[in-house]
Amino acid sequence: MAGQDLTAVASGVVDAFNKNDWERSAAALAPNSLYNEVGTQRRLQGSDEIIAALKGWKQAMPDVKGTVTKALASGNTAVLEVTWQGTQTGPLETPGGTIPASGKSQTTPAAWIFEFDGDKIRESRQYFDMAAFLQQIGAM
Repeated sequence: MAGQDLTAVASGVVDAFNKNDWERSAAALAPNSLYNEVGTQRRLQGSDEIIAALKGWKQAMPDVKGTVTKALASGNTAVLEVTWQGTQTGPLETPGGTIPASGKSQTTPAAWIFEFDGDKIRESRQYFDMAAFLQQIGAM
């Protein structure tokens, strides 16, 4: 698959997240796709676990949207720079417990790296500053 096509698939995952289109998100994943959310230290495998995590972010911030500001591809890898913006109006489930809704907004830049097997996402890693995110929503 050509580099531009890989960035389109990766950007489509962000667009599907923005639109709560979980079927489209799942369709982009390989059967045993791996998602490593570095900021939370979660490592999830398979579309059910990955989609559940994405839905969890939407539960905490129903208005959260990702804006792709840069997209690059080389070989079987696409890299997106994404800015996430939203307001925490719902509970945020974390490995350390639930963070109650704060009503505070956050803007968090991230890098999301996708590795493909053909046109399906085999593995992705998302890097963002969790401490800065938690400070913005008043959790630390």
